[in-house]
Amino acid sequence: MRILPALAAAIVIAAPAAAQTGKPAPILTTPEARDVWTHAEPEAARVTHVDLNLDVDFATKTLSGVATLDVLAAKGATEIVLDVDYLDIVSVTCPKGKPLPYKIGPRETEIGLGSALTVQFEGNKQILVRYKTKPGASALGWLPPELTAGKQKPYLFSQGQPINNRSWIPTQDSPGIRQTWSATLTVPDGFVAVMSGDRLDGDKGELVPHQKRKFRFKMDRPVPPYLIAFAVGDLAFKATGPRSGVWAEPSQLDAAAHEVADVEKMIDAAEALYGPYRWGRYDMLVLPPSFPYGGMENPTLTFLTPTIITGDRSNTDVVAHELAHSWSGNLVTNATWSDSWLNEGFTTYFENRIMEAVYGKERAAMYADLDWDGLVRDIKDAGGNDAPTTRLHGEPGATFGQLDYFKGSTFLRTIEAAVGRAKWDAYLRSYFDRHAFQPQTTAGFLADLRTNLIKGDKALEAKLELDRWAYQAGLPDNAVHVTSATLAAVDAKLAAFNAGGPASAVQPTGWATQQWLRFLNGLPRQQTPARLKELDETLGLSASNNAYVRSAWAELAIANRYEPALPSIEAFVKRVGRGLLIYPIYRDLMAQGDWGKPIAVRFYEGAKAGYHPNAAAGVAKIVGAND
Repeated sequence: MRILPALAAAIVIAAPAAAQTGKPAPILTTPEARDVWTHAEPEAARVTHVDLNLDVDFATKTLSGVATLDVLAAKGATEIVLDVDYLDIVSVTCPKGKPLPYKIGPRETEIGLGSALTVQFEGNKQILVRYKTKPGASALGWLPPELTAGKQKPYLFSQGQPINNRSWIPTQDSPGIRQTWSATLTVPDGFVAVMSGDRLDGDKGELVPHQKRKFRFKMDRPVPPYLIAFAVGDLAFKATGPRSGVWAEPSQLDAAAHEVADVEKMIDAAEALYGPYRWGRYDMLVLPPSFPYGGMENPTLTFLTPTIITGDRSNTDVVAHELAHSWSGNLVTNATWSDSWLNEGFTTYFENRIMEAVYGKERAAMYADLDWDGLVRDIKDAGGNDAPTTRLHGEPGATFGQLDYFKGSTFLRTIEAAVGRAKWDAYLRSYFDRHAFQPQTTAGFLADLRTNLIKGDKALEAKLELDRWAYQAGLPDNAVHVTSATLAAVDAKLAAFNAGGPASAVQPTGWATQQWLRFLNGLPRQQTPARLKELDETLGLSASNNAYVRSAWAELAIANRYEPALPSIEAFVKRVGRGLLIYPIYRDLMAQGDWGKPIAVRFYEGAKAGYHPNAAAGVAKIVGAND
């Protein structure tokens, strides 16, 4: 049975049942933990559990069904405030069907906060909210068959971070309000649903009437709501180890499994460093190219971009990064998006340690050295060492570029160098244990660091400059820069080419992605057409199967208005929707004024139908489109 447009979903809000949810996860009530990106008032009433029962309708690009939210209310509280966006609210009732008063506030569009849904629960412990998603919901990527690998069936995936899940789940969409959840997804027969929780019905789900298939999931460990994620498509599974495996479209499956085959080694390495993996399985989902990120650390099911599949496993740092989030981000989470570095900086540092344990010091040094390049570049592009957007803790979403990753990981590496690796590792392991399944703030981390590592050592306190790193702009003088011998060899070839040597002398056979990036990003931005033609034809840049190479080459070509590269660039931005790889291309085209702006708009108009709403909005902002 097709889901009719009039069919609505129901959400139930109930007091937590101890057998189901256990003890509710704590929230932080300190001033710095106040989240300005939510309408919720968790001190009065907060969500502790979400249960979803949703039908997926590809024809109307909507979700509808039934959901259950458990709420913990303070004494005397009479209302609960939820975050909603792009939802049609049909009714609000108690479980027995009695209507309950509710109101929907005005929609805030500048940041994407959506609206406040305020419900008077009148002493009821359960509330049913009937709703339906709208086409255009910011969390949902609805792909037509032609934008998938198989090109036979449509595809749907969600992307919740940072505050997009309010467009398909009416809940308190804040990272500091951790929630357990369960879900039932009903999809057309012939499709597979996967979610970021434990599977209850095996790989094929349960066949139900009207040519539909039902899949059930649960997550009994409290997570920030942005980590509730799902995908529906033509999917197959291949194990990569006793507790890991990869989902992908059938035509991609073998290549994906080959690329991520070292994941069990990574899990072992991560556990040896910082304690047990607490999420059961570690499976991965390789999505279509329109997925807007390199990876998303959804528990039990990391989402991965297919752009990491290059056949040489040189981009497995993305897998290590998302795995590391199982500790930093998923286990201990930034309470607000002002402190996103507590997720990303910690994870980038931890990722590097995993890479070192699995592949050796030099491979890890190569990644760290490139991160340093990114750190220096981002500080420069932000406006220099005094730019306020170079602070780790600041306005939510305001940290420039990838500084929450690069500056955050450099901060932790600097602490490691000051106190010694053994002492630092012991501290980090205990930190994850102390704060497991809890939110954290910068102030809270620094307090924990002073109590459990520095322990009143004034000389060490002065040496570390903790407040300088966390709250002030720029890069402190004590920052540790790890250098790579492998990249130094690339630098020598780069210097020879920049001095006028031939491209044929570069000889990049066997280069990993990181070596390519060091070379291409190190080339002077001004090149002659003849030199660009030599580079392209000798090194095969326009035809490269490596998405990172194609993006870096596009930036160089655009800087020189090298029109022979435009067909390749256009094909690339139509095929790939990963923001890291396409945003710089559009920005560089716009920076080229009258030459580049119409090209950027033309590329976007031809590509936007295949982008996730997040990526489409990001590009539209760059090119000035009114979408």
